[in-house]
Amino acid sequence: MADTAAREFFTTRTVAEALAAFRPGRRTRTESVPLHLALRRVPGEPVTAPHPLPGFPRSTVDGYAVRAADTYGVSEGLPGYLDVTGAVSMGAEPQTAVTPGRAIAMPTGGVIPPGADAVVMIEYTAEVMPGTIEVVRPVAPGEGIVRADEDAGAGDEIIGRGRPLRPQDLGMLAAAGVTSVTVHAKPVVTIFSTGDEVVPAGTPALKPGQVRDATAAALAALVADAGGEPVFGGIMPDDPGPLEKALRAALPASDVIVISAGSSVGTRDETANAVARLGEPGIWCHGLAIKPGKPTLLAECAGVPVIGLPGNPRSALVVFRMVGAPVVRLVGGCTVPPPEPSTRARLSRDLASATGRLDVVQVRVSDGVAVPVFGVSALLSVLTTADGYIVIPAEATGLDAGSEVNVVLYA
Repeated sequence: MADTAAREFFTTRTVAEALAAFRPGRRTRTESVPLHLALRRVPGEPVTAPHPLPGFPRSTVDGYAVRAADTYGVSEGLPGYLDVTGAVSMGAEPQTAVTPGRAIAMPTGGVIPPGADAVVMIEYTAEVMPGTIEVVRPVAPGEGIVRADEDAGAGDEIIGRGRPLRPQDLGMLAAAGVTSVTVHAKPVVTIFSTGDEVVPAGTPALKPGQVRDATAAALAALVADAGGEPVFGGIMPDDPGPLEKALRAALPASDVIVISAGSSVGTRDETANAVARLGEPGIWCHGLAIKPGKPTLLAECAGVPVIGLPGNPRSALVVFRMVGAPVVRLVGGCTVPPPEPSTRARLSRDLASATGRLDVVQVRVSDGVAVPVFGVSALLSVLTTADGYIVIPAEATGLDAGSEVNVVLYA
């Protein structure tokens, strides 16, 4: 009776609803890591510049530091002449100021001397005699110069929270003298496989009806791509008792739990019933309007997000990439996920679709043409052959041959 009552509350949702509304509140703790280990980690707090950056006005070109007013009106036909009174050395403070009618030789990156407000490129000058140059092009104030606070002012936010750190971000932090950064710990994602027919990937010989566990290894890779730390929970039989016991044992050490459930309706129901008993608030949806991957379960149990995936490997991987990976990123503090690589292409053939359901179609891309790759959900070769996938919106009835489509590429 309890199982029947639980099923009455199972709700099918759209993918858009899942991405917008299934947002568990769990976040991983923060920790300090050295800068060289911070790539792709998610800052747990903003980082501000302790002082202006780059910290001193510097030249952006090789040339001469000048007063811009001394170059007004010059041209190739009517050059101006300036006395060169010194040269700036890299890494050294200027020893001479620029005064009216005078210039100082500058290397790219050198400190702008007092009195100068521009740098004229060496290409627009010529030495007419020792210690004197002619200038054939005027410069405006600020030209050829980076201000002392042009990268950032003291106290400016240079790195925000929520976006994984990129190589250029680490460079900015290093320039500010920041050698460690506070980041979210990687979410621990425990992965369970279920099914009496599923055996470990290392099984040398299969008995009739057995299949090696291909899903867990691929899910672990997707978890790592999403910034998580995958942990294998093992292969569970099609029995809700041992599964529920294993799930309860995994809850305290997990930030997210992922289950690749069996493909039969009865097995999926038993998995859902086991999840429903783990804790409040419980199951958020049991079924997504997506193909492949409709029998997807999303739940939050005792503060831990639980994602139940279809048993077919291709369906499981497609759904986890679209719905599961965003949950892992969110739990890990990522609110600004990195954009996925994509390309535009023309569709090679008509594609039919049912309204009210998001269709994910694998494609190969060649010479700007997207060619669909078809096969049943159990075939991993469809994914390994594909270069990426396209999404047919839920409101569409299909796409015509020649339509321009956005192909999300597999990295």
